[in-house]
Amino acid sequence: MSASKAVYIVSLGCPKNRVDSEVMLGDAGASGHRIVADPAQADVIVVNTCGFIESAKEESIETILEMAGHKGDGRCEELVVTGCLSQRYPEELAKEIPEIDHMLGSGDFREVIKILNTGGTRKGLPVLGVSETPAFLYDHNTPRVLTGFRHTAYVKIAEGCDRPCAFCIIPKLRGPQRSRTIDSVVKEVENLCAGGTKEINLIAQDLTRFGVDLADEPTLAQLLAALEGIDGLHWVRLHYTYPSAFTDELIDVIAESSVVAKYVDVPLQHIDDAMLKKMRRGHGARTTHELLDRLRSTIDGLVLRSTFIVGHPGETDESFAKLCEFIQEAKLDHVGAFPFSTEEGTTAAMLPHRVPEEVKLQRQEELMELQRLVSRSKNEAKVGETLEILVEGISDESEYLMQGRWYGQAPEIDGSVYVSNFEGQVGDLVMATVTDGSDYDLAAEVSPTDAAE
Repeated sequence: MSASKAVYIVSLGCPKNRVDSEVMLGDAGASGHRIVADPAQADVIVVNTCGFIESAKEESIETILEMAGHKGDGRCEELVVTGCLSQRYPEELAKEIPEIDHMLGSGDFREVIKILNTGGTRKGLPVLGVSETPAFLYDHNTPRVLTGFRHTAYVKIAEGCDRPCAFCIIPKLRGPQRSRTIDSVVKEVENLCAGGTKEINLIAQDLTRFGVDLADEPTLAQLLAALEGIDGLHWVRLHYTYPSAFTDELIDVIAESSVVAKYVDVPLQHIDDAMLKKMRRGHGARTTHELLDRLRSTIDGLVLRSTFIVGHPGETDESFAKLCEFIQEAKLDHVGAFPFSTEEGTTAAMLPHRVPEEVKLQRQEELMELQRLVSRSKNEAKVGETLEILVEGISDESEYLMQGRWYGQAPEIDGSVYVSNFEGQVGDLVMATVTDGSDYDLAAEVSPTDAAE
């Protein structure tokens, strides 16, 4: 092996990408290399890119160019690009950004360790190491270094996707569905909790298809049941569940579990039947309404997050009006709205009846304004309630406040709770009474007698 190298990794995009970056950090550390927090101090810089939508691609390219500058200004000898963008456009990137030394695909990122261990820089064009079909899936034995606070962690239970949604490029970027075993996930969660993690965020392209590709076909419900009782585990949170794949067994497990947060992230994308058909979602509005009824009637204290696409080809004023009406009536707790992005290689990219860009942005703004009113109303209604808060540190608003989240707020994407009359540590759990509610955040106060185990 070559001498120890200083490695800097920048991770872009979703939490699934973040897990991949943490695996690369784990591999680098296990092989004797040093992780640095400053790219100017790195011998090797790795950019783990996102290529999901146009804005993400632009951010990835800007970051690659920024990091390439350290090859002249810093000590960087090798620039490695991996992730979804290099999976999608390896030849184009190699041609347009010759400063890149190595290109790895979304399933090839562990090859970084070979680059670190061999030493020396290449001559000529970037070395391409992009598999046509991504196949890698990490497990509990894979080295991994958590980034950020230890009290919360993401655990990827599956990779890839087999669904044919018209707007989505993910199956081509991440490969087919491939699930971990229940035993592997349980062991990783046990290891994380032994190290101080209290909140586990389960992620995949589609959690609800977990296990369908394995011989014994384990289910998400069975996985959640297996996580019950792990020492130190306080919350398990579900992200990216598909609306038509909820079984009664899964809903019952969520309702009855002592550790599964009563929080469901279910990307609905639209409510108009015609739009759902154009999006190739495989279900209609009736399925959505029935699911919301089943979830709410079974799970006490349910918090729902969803995302919607506006401006998809074929979205008329009438279909958008139906979506606005749904937002007002469904009263979801958290909503994200995104303008349609035309992605080469998707079915939607070939559809007629395109929506002008300015109309997409106008619809996004209108939908989010409707949701803002819903969110403020829900937060104001919480005044007087006592909630359990997971503390995340001193508030960014004031040094006299602590900042945290209750189970109805997922890390990094939902709002926060600003807690007064409490001096605690990151990762503490404390009971606090809500004193005020704003558009997306809550204010709460700890009484002298409030405490949580």
